[in-house]
Amino acid sequence: MKKFTDFNFDMRTEIVFGKGAEENVATLVKKHGGSKVMLVYGGGNIKKIGVYDTVINLLNAEKIPFTELGGVKPNPRRSLVDKGLSIAMSEKVDFILAIGGGSSIDTAKGIALGLANGEDYWKFYTGTVPTKIAPVGAIPTISAAGSEVSGSTVVVDDIETNRKFGIMYPSVRPVFAILNPELTYSVSPYQTGVGAVDIFAHVVMRYFIDADCYIGDQYCEGTMRTVVKYGPIAYENPTNYEARAELMLASAFSHNDLLNMGRYTGNRGGEHPLERQISGVFDTAHGAGLAVLMPAWLKYITNYGSEAQVARVAQFGVKVFDADPDMADVKAVANDSIKRFEHWIKSVGMPLTFKELGIPTDDLKTLVDNCVGRPAGILPGFMPLDYKAVTEIYSYVMK
Repeated sequence: MKKFTDFNFDMRTEIVFGKGAEENVATLVKKHGGSKVMLVYGGGNIKKIGVYDTVINLLNAEKIPFTELGGVKPNPRRSLVDKGLSIAMSEKVDFILAIGGGSSIDTAKGIALGLANGEDYWKFYTGTVPTKIAPVGAIPTISAAGSEVSGSTVVVDDIETNRKFGIMYPSVRPVFAILNPELTYSVSPYQTGVGAVDIFAHVVMRYFIDADCYIGDQYCEGTMRTVVKYGPIAYENPTNYEARAELMLASAFSHNDLLNMGRYTGNRGGEHPLERQISGVFDTAHGAGLAVLMPAWLKYITNYGSEAQVARVAQFGVKVFDADPDMADVKAVANDSIKRFEHWIKSVGMPLTFKELGIPTDDLKTLVDNCVGRPAGILPGFMPLDYKAVTEIYSYVMK
């Protein structure tokens, strides 16, 4: 295990949290340099819950002109980013305001990258490191992706490859995030479960890492326990403010890199690359795919990992799911941990197999090829996975 690792941490994103927090939107846009805004959102839910009217009324009251890009779908598309960028440039927009879920925020980030870098934004999704971005503000209406505070953005290339590309750089963080738990009350039980698993996975990717940082473990384990406790409550009672508030905070702090503190991030997780091509190819909910793949990935680690890797799975179960801490048989503790994890996943209405996820299982090779890249490829992570390993993990859930 690597010892405590040096790090830089710059939150960058200003968080305004609480009931009615969206009333601050015009002030925040001005504070962060916005003079003409593009609103980016999905369907009609933001109008149904009233936040759309609140935002445009406040912008109008402060005489801040705006244009709009609606129609964002889950698993955001490159083609819509292109469309939004064209509009933003022709309208001389200088601030992007996303309202909705992670897909709206990720779409906004793609547009903002193009605005700041002379249209050519796609290079940043394929290897070039961005150093600047037009300012983005976010008003999330679901607790899930954490994109409202993260340097991450994920977009499906529906123009050329039909693959999902993701990047994570500090420069991509929004300048502000308005967090009002009441805006998540209308989220369906299914999407609440999707969001809870997505939040949990963002901690998993930072917990299963080559690291030796006690305080980092405490932050991660506490955040996961929060999601384990409050996910089922929000699933059963959508208007429970305490549960919605805890999940909204967990969403933000699971993905703002605080949980990376003191931890080597060169090889971490592995669950996101395993899932990314599932939702990219089949257009399924990212959190639902993670629900299927995370236990299978942990099962593979338990079956084939090193003593330290298996012990990490066992520690995960003991600290997060109250598994029996008797480490006389570490592998047994790890297997019990996975079972407890699966039980929690079902408690928030999420699937555990490809069949339950609703995707076909007759083209496993395409998924593995997209994930690993080639037969000799390696998927880096907490436990590096070759082509055979990825195939076996996917085979665990082909039921």
